[in-house]
Amino acid sequence: MLIQNDENIGLWTTDLDGNVRIGYRQTLEGGHEILAVQKDGLTPVYTCRIEETCRPIRFHKDGQRVYLISNRDGNLIQLKLLNLESQQSQVVEVDPENQVDFGDAVFSEATDELIATFYVGDRIRIYPQNDKIAADLAFLKQQLPDVDIVLQSLTLDDRFGLVGTRSDVNPGSTYLFDRSTQTLEKLYDDRPELPREHLATMQPIRYTARDGLEIPAYLTLPQGVDPVNLPVIVMPHGGPWARDMWGYNPFTQFLANRGYAVLQPNFRGSTGYGKAFLNAGNNEWGTGAMQHDLTDGVQYLIDAGIADPERVGIFGVSYGGYATLAGLAFTPDIYAAGASMVGPSNLITLLKSIPPYWESIKAKFALRLGDPDDPSDRTRLEAQSPLFSADQIQAPLMVVHGAKDPRVKQAESDQIVAALRDLGRPVEYLIAPDEGHGFRKEINSLAMTAGLEKFLAEHLGGRYQAEMSSDVQAQLEKLTVDIETVTVNESSEPEIVELDPAIYNRYLGTYQLLPNMQIAIRVEEQQLLAQATGQEAFTLYPVSETKFVAQVADITIQFNLSADETVKGLTLYQGDQELIASKVK
Repeated sequence: MLIQNDENIGLWTTDLDGNVRIGYRQTLEGGHEILAVQKDGLTPVYTCRIEETCRPIRFHKDGQRVYLISNRDGNLIQLKLLNLESQQSQVVEVDPENQVDFGDAVFSEATDELIATFYVGDRIRIYPQNDKIAADLAFLKQQLPDVDIVLQSLTLDDRFGLVGTRSDVNPGSTYLFDRSTQTLEKLYDDRPELPREHLATMQPIRYTARDGLEIPAYLTLPQGVDPVNLPVIVMPHGGPWARDMWGYNPFTQFLANRGYAVLQPNFRGSTGYGKAFLNAGNNEWGTGAMQHDLTDGVQYLIDAGIADPERVGIFGVSYGGYATLAGLAFTPDIYAAGASMVGPSNLITLLKSIPPYWESIKAKFALRLGDPDDPSDRTRLEAQSPLFSADQIQAPLMVVHGAKDPRVKQAESDQIVAALRDLGRPVEYLIAPDEGHGFRKEINSLAMTAGLEKFLAEHLGGRYQAEMSSDVQAQLEKLTVDIETVTVNESSEPEIVELDPAIYNRYLGTYQLLPNMQIAIRVEEQQLLAQATGQEAFTLYPVSETKFVAQVADITIQFNLSADETVKGLTLYQGDQELIASKVK
């Protein structure tokens, strides 16, 4: 064993000799810290707050410094070198165009020197750090035009390299590059069966939001059709703390093939464009500027003559599903149809469902979306929740969910479907009982796509292939829900019982919930408390002698007894999650 993890470390970094030298973990406040491994323990050498980014990448060849990425001292994420002894850092590089965050670094296997950096702007930009790499890149760009190039890895002597390429009409190809002879050998294509000649090109565009902020986006137009008065699908990405990039996207290509122009905005709150752009999305869901950025993108296409204002739809997954619901609820005059996949409809129940072992996610949501236990935040969250404005939704809606989704519970879709049904509004519903946060099984994906294709064709007028294989047809029928059967379970508070506080003593101790998480049970002021590793304690209220509930995050804890009535462990329930923990002390 190289090192024992007793300090909740999420990432270890070795030096170039294989010695474990750096630990990296999340702080109780939601930030991160880099710690040096020393004989007497771990010493913090670099920290960043929850709204900042910092992470070690690789040791410098001198063994005393470590490369890291950080935006602690600036807007954009930079590449830095941190001296472990002095704890001082210096900037190695920041985007030469001052537009986007640092992307990644490539190091020589022979000399351990930094040889290239790259950034993801409208497309990938690579910056060589020496003349040899500059010559290599010039050769590769000449041989591989119209694609983004990625230097994937090098042999130990740096002679051979794996080079990856990708584009909007190519999911990817991989080549073996002989740097000494300047020759390329194609090894394989990803998805070689795709008819690349029928795929549509993706254009990076910019448009100005109503408050003057420039919004980067991608526009894909259908082949063989004049870009005038087209049906349009706005496709906001999930996350929302993520971004879309130039390259092959199966949903984009499918929709373009069916005749739709596809707009993918990197709305404010997206990552990759600096801290200010990311923070501009804080608390701006639904009725705020994040959604306005989508609306302004539609107006840009209308003003350009590309979009038919009567045939604009919106489709998204996760946050994109939420943005779909918000678009239909808060801007009902904009969209003629919408499709939401695993999208939350009620931000309060979404936040309340975050389990205690996702404390880092909970802290991020509290910063960037709000705290449902704060009265002022709760009022805003209700106003930003499409469920509470369901009566404003007029356009037809298709809802898709996986019954095993641990992030966005099925109830988020159930409640919006039931609300629209009761209002007499057109709504369709697909549920896959064997899927989670997004579909992974091919038959489910094919069935869902077939259903989506038909739905959009009916309401926006795109092309539609009615014929499908019998197994896809059967699966689509299996996934389709009769909306009259949808029920919403109204949560009721369990009845709290009175127990002799002396009973609590039998439960005291530490329980191993996950490999890096324990739950400590203790008594304070005659109340039973539970506290997970690195988190705040919460009170447990008895509903029986062995079963307790918490008023945070809908948690239930059942203490498990052996035949001799001694406590051997506990089971933590939250939503459809069930975690069993053994008592360790």
